[in-house]
Amino acid sequence: MAAALAARAAGVRDVLLLERDQHLGGILNQCIHPGFGLHHFKEELTGPQYADRFVRQVREDHGIEVSLRSFAVKLTKDRELSYLRPGALEQVKAGAVILATGCRERTREMIPIPGSRPAGVYPAGLAQKMVNMEGWIPGKEAVIVGSGDIGLIMARRMALEGVKVKGVVEIQAASRGLVRNVVQCLEDFSIPLYLRHRISAIHGRDRVERVSVVRVDDGLKDVPGSGFEMDCDTVLVSVGLIPENELLEMAGADIDRKTNTPVAEKVNLTSVPGVFACGNACRVYDLVDWVTRDSSLAGRMAAEFLGAVPERPGELA
Repeated sequence: MAAALAARAAGVRDVLLLERDQHLGGILNQCIHPGFGLHHFKEELTGPQYADRFVRQVREDHGIEVSLRSFAVKLTKDRELSYLRPGALEQVKAGAVILATGCRERTREMIPIPGSRPAGVYPAGLAQKMVNMEGWIPGKEAVIVGSGDIGLIMARRMALEGVKVKGVVEIQAASRGLVRNVVQCLEDFSIPLYLRHRISAIHGRDRVERVSVVRVDDGLKDVPGSGFEMDCDTVLVSVGLIPENELLEMAGADIDRKTNTPVAEKVNLTSVPGVFACGNACRVYDLVDWVTRDSSLAGRMAAEFLGAVPERPGELA
């Protein structure tokens, strides 16, 4: 939304904004905790409040066409885009394309965690959506794997809903989340943080019953005799994000295989002329304020690109 508004402010006549969900706002809609907007709006907002500031602006700008429940399925190097919307497959030739596709979560299989495959193992972001948007509580006793911000925030969220959070297990020597989240989400709720530990196995037949935990040394090797078990019926996995750039790869762009981000000289640029990537699709940010800042820049860059090529009827960003 920030990119769309910035493109319009920079003089782009027509902007098409595709959103696969039924509401604008993306992942912000499930982030009901405060801490957003401290830099951009100079006040503390929840995720939905932050998103709503932009939704209102988008709705008021008649040069931005919003297509909800619309899923992009193909993008070519010539900026030809195909997308599914309810009841139709649409194709459009764009003058510029900005990909704000965000990230997907790393899963248990990507670590990997040994053991059986019972019910009760969830990516932390999925659990966040279940609790905050669907009203479902994943379980009664939980262990969090990984201390990224999503994992820390979900430790607090689960505790607030009456779930007994047995601990957060982090293989590194320090948390990967913001310091304020370590304090506000763990220390304030007396939730243990096990640094330099890993989950060595998940146990359970139909449902998670317990996990095995072991301490690791500086080389991330198990320390003999340090293992212990924690009973639980739920495991939330928060072990990082992967930028969602399959469309960009489809268009023939150069992708860094280690980070799944575009290979380019500057932020928001890609190796395909006229195709830009912004937000967490470009690189993983720790604050939405920085996402907004660089996404606005992407909108201006797209407008500049459109001004450098002959305008053709029907072209849009």
